[in-house]
Amino acid sequence: VQLVESGGGLVQAGGSLRLSCAVPTSISRFNAMGWYRQAPGNQRELVATVMSDGGSANYSDSVKGRFTISRDNAKNTMYLQMNSLKPEDTAVYYCNAEELRLTLIEYWGKGTLVTVSS
Repeated sequence: VQLVESGGGLVQAGGSLRLSCAVPTSISRFNAMGWYRQAPGNQRELVATVMSDGGSANYSDSVKGRFTISRDNAKNTMYLQMNSLKPEDTAVYYCNAEELRLTLIEYWGKGTLVTVSS
């Protein structure tokens, strides 16, 4: 399953961006979806996750209160609304989906670059 991120770009500190993760199949099959990011020289880190019902979300402390994750099962799309962006939010953002079959299967997108200038 190919996940496709979009919405990245260059924004000034304090600005906003909305990332989208489009999936060419029903996302209701995924028990959880999430956004991760990786800054240059750093390891990939979890940003936010949302469960299949779309009602249960978790955030890293660094983005809590500024980012909002959501999923629209009807549109097969997940979103990340990012407000009050900071230069330290600069990273490649990746979409992730987990499907539980006999084992846990993970899918990843190729990433979208977010650059926040000071």
